[in-house]
Amino acid sequence: MKYSNEYKMKCIEMYYQGEYPETPEGVTLESFHQIIRQWARKSERGGLETVGHKARNRVWTQEEKLALVEKVLAGRAVLAVAEEEGLEHSVLYQWVRKYRIEGYEGLAEKRKGRPPKEPKSMTKKKEEPRELTESEREELLRLRAENEYLRAETAAIKKLMALRREKEAARLKAKRQKRSKSSEAKDTD
Repeated sequence: MKYSNEYKMKCIEMYYQGEYPETPEGVTLESFHQIIRQWARKSERGGLETVGHKARNRVWTQEEKLALVEKVLAGRAVLAVAEEEGLEHSVLYQWVRKYRIEGYEGLAEKRKGRPPKEPKSMTKKKEEPRELTESEREELLRLRAENEYLRAETAAIKKLMALRREKEAARLKAKRQKRSKSSEAKDTD
């Protein structure tokens, strides 16, 4: 649930007076009181502005991320560094983890979302083909003729196989008919 900055300030003031505001619908009393205590601790550490809504979608450079990660690696608490910078602590944990695994390159922005449908090679400008030399042209003509010959040979083989299948099917059919005629003749005897 999102709370306005004014509501948070009012809750913190009431907390310091020893009271709690009415619990909103859909939130348990215990979890709501815990949220208010967290707001109060944040305001004690960094002032009332740290309790307000953080700027969303901020893009952090690799150097900025590295500076924060180095603070954590130097021994400072992740929560303290994150609150100081107005950053979610889980994001900072992720940066530290990536830095430990991949090093400085792990802090670089990665492309997000679905990859484009066209391969990258298709998006490049088409280059004009260079002129063929005389030997390349002869080789090309020879390969085209060989391809045509192989296509014709493959078609002939396929046709021969189909004719053999038809002939075998006709032979089996005639054999079955001959058997059925001979069995009919035996039945009539």
